[in-house]
Amino acid sequence: MSKETQSFQAEVRQLLDIVIHSIYTDKEIFVRELVSNASDALEKLRLLQLKDNNIYQADLPLEINITTDEENNTLTIADHGIGMTHAELVQNLGTIAHSGTKAFLEQIKEQGENNADVIGKFGVGFYSSFMAASEVEVFTRSSDPAADGHVWTSDGASGYSIDDAADAERGSKMVLKLKEGMEEFAKADRIKAILEKYSNFVSFPINLNGERVNTVEAIWLKSKKDVTEEQYEEFYKFVAHAWDKPRGTMHFSADAPLSIHALLFIPEENQEQFGMGQMEAGVSLYCRKVLIDSKPEKLLPDWLRFLRGVIDSEDLPLSISREAMQDSALIKKLNTLITKRFLKFLDRQAKNETEKYLEFYQKFSRFLKEGIATSPEHQEQLVSLLRFESSMSDGEKSSFAEYIDRAKDGQEEIYYLLGSSKDAIEQGPYLEAFKARGIEVAYFTEPVDQYVLDSIFEFKGKKFVAANSSDIELEDVVSEGEALSEADETKLKDWLKSTLGERIENVNSSGRLVDSPVAALTPKEAPNAQMRAMMQAMGQPMPESKVELEINPRHSVIHGLAKLAESDSETAELVAQQLTDNAMLAAGLLDNTHEMTERINKLLEKVVQK
Repeated sequence: MSKETQSFQAEVRQLLDIVIHSIYTDKEIFVRELVSNASDALEKLRLLQLKDNNIYQADLPLEINITTDEENNTLTIADHGIGMTHAELVQNLGTIAHSGTKAFLEQIKEQGENNADVIGKFGVGFYSSFMAASEVEVFTRSSDPAADGHVWTSDGASGYSIDDAADAERGSKMVLKLKEGMEEFAKADRIKAILEKYSNFVSFPINLNGERVNTVEAIWLKSKKDVTEEQYEEFYKFVAHAWDKPRGTMHFSADAPLSIHALLFIPEENQEQFGMGQMEAGVSLYCRKVLIDSKPEKLLPDWLRFLRGVIDSEDLPLSISREAMQDSALIKKLNTLITKRFLKFLDRQAKNETEKYLEFYQKFSRFLKEGIATSPEHQEQLVSLLRFESSMSDGEKSSFAEYIDRAKDGQEEIYYLLGSSKDAIEQGPYLEAFKARGIEVAYFTEPVDQYVLDSIFEFKGKKFVAANSSDIELEDVVSEGEALSEADETKLKDWLKSTLGERIENVNSSGRLVDSPVAALTPKEAPNAQMRAMMQAMGQPMPESKVELEINPRHSVIHGLAKLAESDSETAELVAQQLTDNAMLAAGLLDNTHEMTERINKLLEKVVQK
């Protein structure tokens, strides 16, 4: 056959210009595309071998061979796949919009085979080579023994030529003559890095200058029973660039509503605990073992950024460049499905491997709490995973489900207290009423807990209520001591309001307090101690701490204060101010302790002078 030359039609040249200059955002992508095409061709031949023994050069290995040549500034990518005839060259490379892979899959489907592991669209991906190459030669020979070898040549602009190539082996060999400024793609180290990034899990061996590059197996596609713990550990170290072992491993496949293969790992440590800044997302998105995005946006919620691993889906509706997901609704489905599966994984671990879960919780609980505040669709699952100590848990971590099981008959609330520590909570005045009535109170001691609990309204039909809220009504219990008379109590409250002035919102009395004379309650609209601590840490201005003061009319100190207000108003004012400071200190709301110290000294001076 004599050499023939064809010109690109105007619309084809226009489309080619779009492919080269607009579709792909990163020039290195062309290597991924050409390797994926080579993998397609090898997969087609593998399937053909199952049905037809009459294949040209049947002993050639099913592999991809890549050669770099810095001296001549070329890159060669060759496969021993199915190859192309003259007609297929014209059809597949002469018409950009044609998809050879799509046509092949249609044929396989008609013959009853639907398991072909084929990647991408051959025509468009091939033309990405012209982003880096000034000329491309494709030497090819079909697996059909009757076919001849050919070489297709083009500069990607004027057109292409097809000539005989008698020495062509079965498959396709692409020789890219690189443009000026594209010399990096003739360097072995650069190509190796690209292959390891995008094509590390291609099913067939990829050899770069005679050395195999893709040595790690795509174990996420295997059954769990066929993967050992050692293989999981090695894969985790590879995919997470880590040296430790994974704390947890979740490996699953699903066919509906989406085809998914996922392998996710929980790292041993939470790097954010060490002040290393916010962790970056570490779950990569693949389509049939080819990397689509190493850090895909919205694939998982941000609070799962600590996870490492791989998600592979055959259902991704990719753009022709395989760089962009066109269906955001499908990505959202992936997000929801994977998140729910992971939360179920944690729930099973919490029930069946309690100690292991508590170790995880100690390190990663802040991520779950972040999810409660930012992902209302997963809130119930996340709330069930929270663990805390309480007034009845004997130092052990407990769940809200267990709290409800222990609750008194008819109790419709889940009571909680926030504090800097368990000791600080238990030494404060707010537990007294609940302990006296046998009501459990959950303890939360992290600054972020305020945001979390503000995001939760109820769990299993039980409302969340802060135990230091000013509007709690509890059943009466028998208390020791005689209460002030109604008249004396009213008189004392009026005097306290006048004396304390703007320091307080109001003064009330109730049966809440047992052993303490007073308690400071935060009004609903005012920031509590944890919120104030976070505001202070962020350098925000601190609002004035105004509280509702609650007095215990049975306490001896309150009785004494009522009498002192009548006989020695100056000392009584010092006592009232000091009681208020004590209450605010217990509530974590006292910002300035200097005045408190001076006041104590004055009171001591009065005592020693008597």
